[in-house]
Amino acid sequence: MNKNMLLIPLLVLVSVSAVVAAQTSYGNYPPPPQGAAPPPPSAGGGDNAHYAWADVLRVDPVYSVVQTTTPTQQCYDQQVTQQTPSNKGIGTVLGAVVGGVLGSTIGHGRGNTAAIVGGAVAGGAVGNSVSSGGQTYTSDQTVCQPDSQVTQQRQIIGYDVEYRYHGDVYMSRLSYDPGERLRVRVNVAPAD
Repeated sequence: MNKNMLLIPLLVLVSVSAVVAAQTSYGNYPPPPQGAAPPPPSAGGGDNAHYAWADVLRVDPVYSVVQTTTPTQQCYDQQVTQQTPSNKGIGTVLGAVVGGVLGSTIGHGRGNTAAIVGGAVAGGAVGNSVSSGGQTYTSDQTVCQPDSQVTQQRQIIGYDVEYRYHGDVYMSRLSYDPGERLRVRVNVAPAD
């Protein structure tokens, strides 16, 4: 038998063994999800860190109460009493004129002047009492006062995540819900 014929199956067996060994050393972790950011470059080339996947055991949302104050107005209807302006001055003047005219028709001579003056005074007094002192009426007016409304809301501020990596359980607070798997950074360093 030819020695070259024996080398071909031996090379195939070595190649398959190398592929299986490479897969076993990496672990049975799925590839990162679509759109995941690539790992950052290692600083200085001497970083003993790599990335792996951990199983998420529990995710608990962490809440905070946020208080919001909104300015508003408190409006209500109120009855208001108002009065029209008085016209007493006009009534007095008009009454005095009418009284003076009437007094002048009554008196003669010296009595005529006294009658005019007396008629003007009497007419002014009558005009003053007859003239309206203004009318009073009530109406409804809407009155508004500044106010504020306070509301409180619970908002999620983070997530407490419990996860398992290589049999050990860890807990971290994250700003997002990682789902069923969590990408972790593993750093290996010698112990002092």
